[in-house]
Amino acid sequence: MKNSRVFAALAGAASITLALAACGSGSSTASSGGKQTLTIEDYYTSTYDPLYKDCGQQVGVNVNPVHVAGAALIAKVLQQASSRTLPDVLMLDNPDVQQIAATGALAPLKDFGVSAPAGDVPGVVNAGTYNGQVYGLAPVINSIALYYNVDMLKAAGITPPKTWDELKADASKLTDASKGVYGFAMSNINTYEGTWQFLPFFWTNGGDEKNINSPGAQQALQLVVDLQNNGSMSKSSVTWSQQDVNNQFMAGKAAMMINGPWQLPALNGTKGLNFASVPIPTRTADQQIVSPLGGETFNVPQTGDKTKMGLAAKFVNCLNTPATQVKIAGISGNVPAQESAAADWAKSHPQVQSFVETVKTARARTAELGPKWPTAATAIYTAVQNALTGKASPADALQQAQAQNK
Repeated sequence: MKNSRVFAALAGAASITLALAACGSGSSTASSGGKQTLTIEDYYTSTYDPLYKDCGQQVGVNVNPVHVAGAALIAKVLQQASSRTLPDVLMLDNPDVQQIAATGALAPLKDFGVSAPAGDVPGVVNAGTYNGQVYGLAPVINSIALYYNVDMLKAAGITPPKTWDELKADASKLTDASKGVYGFAMSNINTYEGTWQFLPFFWTNGGDEKNINSPGAQQALQLVVDLQNNGSMSKSSVTWSQQDVNNQFMAGKAAMMINGPWQLPALNGTKGLNFASVPIPTRTADQQIVSPLGGETFNVPQTGDKTKMGLAAKFVNCLNTPATQVKIAGISGNVPAQESAAADWAKSHPQVQSFVETVKTARARTAELGPKWPTAATAIYTAVQNALTGKASPADALQQAQAQNK
């Protein structure tokens, strides 16, 4: 999850009546050189275009990539659905799949004989599923882990923490107020990024979106409050995005941080920074980390042109083959969705090993509540904000969040 997802535009999506089966594709109906041309819409950059061209050649089509700003994609997709101008292939952040599928804008992949590659991590299928039908597949995935400054930990004589108690003790030891160095940093901003970063603590300790105010959730929120109140985490975390957190870490102002593999290019480009990562600590050593699954799915919109929809499905299938997954991982820094491909990738790219381990048990954010997930996500980050700013105790903040979670 590189950016906060924009769900507000989806509020009226359920009321959109789509009769797309009979309409023509507004994306690209002309052929070029005797080939059909598929329009692929995403919020990536042109660095992905050669891979699109590759799969286009394998499928026997030309490709027309259209790159949209991430914050504008959902509003654009809803407008395209209404005006019947959807692209042939649509990329979505995985939490958005269920909301868009619920409008009728997407076609089930099984209609074209496409299914998840054998061996994909379970969360991938869950993330792309709505009402029992798979609408999208993610070639590469990500999550978050605990990065640490190797030199700082070595100087303090400590090893990376594995439990919450160790995290608190190590963060305190690594904090040097005289130098403006905090032992730990994470994003607690009042957006979906804040929820995303809190979820590993919340979920792993038994937190549940249907009952946000559980004892396990209270313990998780108390941990974050303790880290701030004992001086180990900056009070500014309530305004920091994940990029802000990474900037603090790169500047040597945070000894440890929660962040994702998409930060690796910047981290590797920082002169003198010796870093590594491990899975996020759990409350007890016997707990298995449960982190949110990040990654974008590729989907086939209901354009009404069955021939092109079939070609689009073949294109989606091509992107999700293990060989292409590895190529996309090389561009994005993320993890191949197929476990065996991911394991091989980690051998040659040891910096992603912690993420390869984490995604095995990662959960789709929409796995429990489906299209209602945004309401819970808002309630969770609001609770974190209220607790960290002293407006409410963790228990009271979560109780208020549960009342909000309707």
